[in-house]
Formats: sequence, structure tokens, C-alpha cells
Amino acid sequence: MTVSEAEAGAKRGRLQSLPRRVWEARYIYLVILPGLVFFAIFKYIPIYGIQLAFKKLKIGSGIAASPWIGTENFEYLFINMEFWMSVRNTLIIGFMQIILFFPFPVALAILLNEIRAKRFKRVVQTLYTLPHFLSWVVVSGIAINFFSMQGAFNNLLAVAGLQRHQFLTDQGVFRYLLVFSQMWKESGWNAILYLAAITAIDPALHEAATIDGANRWQRIKSITWPGISMIVVVTLILRVGSLLEVGFDQILNMYNPAVYDVADIIDTYIYRITFQRPANFGVSTAVGLFKGLTNCILLLSANWVSVRVSGAGIMD
Repeated sequence: MTVSEAEAGAKRGRLQSLPRRVWEARYIYLVILPGLVFFAIFKYIPIYGIQLAFKKLKIGSGIAASPWIGTENFEYLFINMEFWMSVRNTLIIGFMQIILFFPFPVALAILLNEIRAKRFKRVVQTLYTLPHFLSWVVVSGIAINFFSMQGAFNNLLAVAGLQRHQFLTDQGVFRYLLVFSQMWKESGWNAILYLAAITAIDPALHEAATIDGANRWQRIKSITWPGISMIVVVTLILRVGSLLEVGFDQILNMYNPAVYDVADIIDTYIYRITFQRPANFGVSTAVGLFKGLTNCILLLSANWVSVRVSGAGIMD
């Protein structure tokens, strides 16, 4: 038997065993089926509509029969100052989230791991995780009421003899409100990933370090941090790859016309030109395609830099 015949026989054997292997793992496939259906419906099927970025949609004709107009939608965008303002705001808020918010769940996970009282640790972790399950409608309502002119924070300022302030319409403050409200809502949930990575560290390393006289800070620096650094790098790369995803639900529920100049992001810009003006689906699709391609370039760039600097990446 030749090598090619042997390879062909092995291939036939694999194909014949495929249904059996699928049947043996049927429960695993059932578990992942809802996720596959979700991505198929909301991620892959909509790819068909990307062609609208290069067409002028005629509702009666449908997407396929609508006329091609080349790059006219992109040309309109690139001379539109409102679009570039939304890009600028998205990038600024995205970098603020990375600098101010991203490190906090990592630090929170390390601090929670250092709590020795297990019951107190569970209570604190539950309190930090609970806000994640609140919708942004609820969280935005809490934030708006808390920072309004007659809200709790301004009442505290008044009691302290300080002047009340319009935080929700202050362009210099509003972006920080967005970042810190997201930090309050999502830090506990994001910390779960890092806590899971910490629990995978061999306890014998901490025991040996303690015997050698290492204090808590030294154990964190020499054992805990190296044990989770790979997870931190991967999540940072993924976060940079979604830099233009800065929270449509949050900003839509919190911002107002007074702060459009600093808070109008790409997603809210798409929403406004699609649903609050005469709809131009070609332009909306062009904005979405621009955003997706930019995120893809950022992801590849962040991974390339990470591999060159630290030797770690998600696409080595």
C-alpha cells in the first residue's frame, strides 16, 4: 500500500467516525447550539447587508436590486465634521476606559483574593458583581438622579457649604461620569475572570514564599501577578480590538444635547442619522463598516505589539 492510499484510507476512517463522534458529544453540541444560532443570526447573516455601504437603497427593489454608487457614502462621511467628531469622542472615551477602568478589575481581583475571611469575601464579591445584572436604563437613571442639581451628590456639596454644580451638562466632567459609572457597574463581573486565573496558581508557591519570609506585597508581585499576566495581556488585546465599542446603551441613556460635543460616539451617530433623520441606510452601513474595519486593524496591531514586546498574544 502506498503512502497516498494509506492517507486516503485514514481520511475515510475519520469521515466515517465523524457521525459517531458527534453523537457521543451530542450534549456538548446542544450546550453550544444557542450560541452558534445567536452568532449565525446576528453576526453572520447580517454580513449580506454590508453591500449597502456601496449602494443607494431603494426599499421597493430590495438590497440586491438597489443601484451601486461606489464610494459615494464614504466620501460623504469623510467630509462630514459631525462624523469625525463622533470618531474623536469614541477614541477619547475608549482610551479613558482602558487607562482608568481596565486596571481596576485586575486590582479588585487581587485584593479580593487577599481577603482571608471567606464569608466577608463572598459578601464583598456579590456586592461588586450585582450591578452587572442591572440594565443601563436602571444604572443611568441612578446616575442621573445622583448627580442632578437636586441629587444626593449636590445635596452633600450643599451641606458641606459648597456650590451645587451641573455635572450632567458639564462637558469637562461628563466623560468621567461615563467611565466611573461603567466601573461601578462592570468591575465586579470583569474581576471574576482574574479571580479564576488566581485560583489556578499553585498554593504551594505561596506557602513556600511565606516560609521564606515574603510579605503579601512580595507574594503578589512575584507569584500572583505572573500567574495572571497572560490573561491580562489577552484581555487587553481584545479590549484594544474593540476600542470603538464604548457603550451605546450607556451613552444613549445618559447623554443630552448639552454634551453632544464630547459624548456623541459612532454608535449614537449611527442611531441619530438612521432613526432621528430621514433614513440613509447606505451611509449608516458605511459607518458600521468603517467601525468594524478599524476595530480589526486595532486588534491586529495590538496583538503584533504584544508579541513583539512581551512574547504573548492571541494570534501567535
